Amino acid sequence: KRRRQGKTDYYARKRLIIQDKNKYNTPKYRFIVRITNKDVICQVAYAKIQGDVVICAAYSHELPRYGVKVGLTNYAAAYCTGLLLARRLLAKFELDKLYDGQMEVDGDMFRIEDLPAERGAFRCFLDVGLMRTTTGARIFGALKGAVDGGIDIPH
Repeated sequence: KRRRQGKTDYYARKRLIIQDKNKYNTPKYRFIVRITNKDVICQVAYAKIQGDVVICAAYSHELPRYGVKVGLTNYAAAYCTGLLLARRLLAKFELDKLYDGQMEVDGDMFRIEDLPAERGAFRCFLDVGLMRTTTGARIFGALKGAVDGGIDIPH
């Protein structure tokens, strides 16, 4: 039904959710970004047979609480929403003290590294859905915000 409605690309979804057999029951997390006309939605979820389980979410309509009053669907709002999700997620798993993320935001390439003798960085994979991945797309603003916030997303 979702294929007929044009909402889900099952070819891409299968490759995002299939976990290696030698990892048994370990969830494979996805960083989901969806952009509507009035909102930017960022979620971290994993798949189960019963359906996807969302473990953390952030929306751009929450940004006025943090000082961003207008332009809740632009590139900057996507960045802020990704950053909000990253800090919220790391706080939930008690990794926020270990992985600070990018402290001085300058736009340069930033990758989080696993700390030796500590828990590894939270890793998830970007799920863009049916959006076009063109250069400068707002989806990549959310990706940059999440990476600067301290999540390990291969890119």
